[in-house]
Amino acid sequence: MKTTLDELQVFIAVVDSGSITGAAERLAMTNSATSRTLSRLEDKLATTLIRRTTRRLELTEEGLAFLDPARRILAAMQEAEEMLTLRRQSPAGLLRVDAATPFMLHVIVPMVRGYRQRYPQVELELNSNDGVIDLLQKRTDVAIRIGPLKDSTLHATPIGSSRLRILASPDYLAERGMPQSTAALLNHRLLGFNQPESLNDWPLPGDDGQILHIHPALRASSGETLRQLALHGAGIVCLSDFMISRDRLGGRLQDVLQTLTLDIRQPINAVYYRNTALSSRISSFIDYIRLYLAKQDLDG
Repeated sequence: MKTTLDELQVFIAVVDSGSITGAAERLAMTNSATSRTLSRLEDKLATTLIRRTTRRLELTEEGLAFLDPARRILAAMQEAEEMLTLRRQSPAGLLRVDAATPFMLHVIVPMVRGYRQRYPQVELELNSNDGVIDLLQKRTDVAIRIGPLKDSTLHATPIGSSRLRILASPDYLAERGMPQSTAALLNHRLLGFNQPESLNDWPLPGDDGQILHIHPALRASSGETLRQLALHGAGIVCLSDFMISRDRLGGRLQDVLQTLTLDIRQPINAVYYRNTALSSRISSFIDYIRLYLAKQDLDG
């Protein structure tokens, strides 16, 4: 790259202040040094960015096209420098975290003690919403999202993934029998979500070459509700490893059609707004939960 950050800074300062003198004052430079830096940038780009007259300065078409990318480059560099500065500081202050109830109960709550011991100056506020929320409206610093992301205004940091499994309680299987095929499964009491409908796609091959879409006999809005229903023998459920791994280990839930189940994993992301500098408390939480998930071996 031929252009330097100093040259971009001078170019933007001249545009924003409307004069070489104003830019020089803003940047604590001499008028001549400011003018030479701007000329050097134009020479490197082989184009005129700003027309100078005795009365005013005016952006050329090329200058106007170059302005926004130049601003984005400087903003990204400033954010990167701020991030490193904040990482050197001890995380402190209020951190508002949002996650769906199952993830809150089965992942975040068990890790809070260890996180607070490591970062005692961070005050946690934990909120559970089973739907997608507006982070600004809910005054949320970071949210945990499970599954594909759709909101491009958010910055996402992958923190792990979790495999989908089909399960039932021993009591249910003793009463109704273990299904031996996908067709047999469809004759059982299936537990699913009321929304979105995509959550009722189960990791089994369907007749149409796609994964199996089921029509639940009983629907619920929360994965934790479905887990409790399955534990009480209400039917067969499809849930993510992060919330049922201990139930499987303890024999409270058993795998159904394990040999036919496809290896489908839900991505887990921490999200926050792109235009928000990543504070040390946010980065500390993201780093800690990523390591916690890795230690839990949720991919099973």
